[in-house]
Amino acid sequence: MANKVLFHPLADADLEAIYRFIAEDSPDRAIDFVRHIQAFCKTLPDMPLRGRSRSDLGEGVRTLVLERRVVVAYRFMSDEILILRIFYAGQNIDRDKFPKL
Repeated sequence: MANKVLFHPLADADLEAIYRFIAEDSPDRAIDFVRHIQAFCKTLPDMPLRGRSRSDLGEGVRTLVLERRVVVAYRFMSDEILILRIFYAGQNIDRDKFPKL
């Protein structure tokens, strides 16, 4: 069972972009929301296969929706979960936006 959740640099950049977007209206809300996303990601080891398989995005990629506004794309491996990307508010999810692993 996976016990570590790691964030790819692209996922970290996605969180930063989400923070900046929301912070234009409310910096406090932006911090809370990014922390909420991070906490959600850290629950993935409990049920790592609960996300939808998305082989069209890459080998082993799964996606999971949070509050109808956030899509977390990740790869489950035997001992870790790698958060690949985090999409917000209807962003297009294309294969070319994913890291080559």
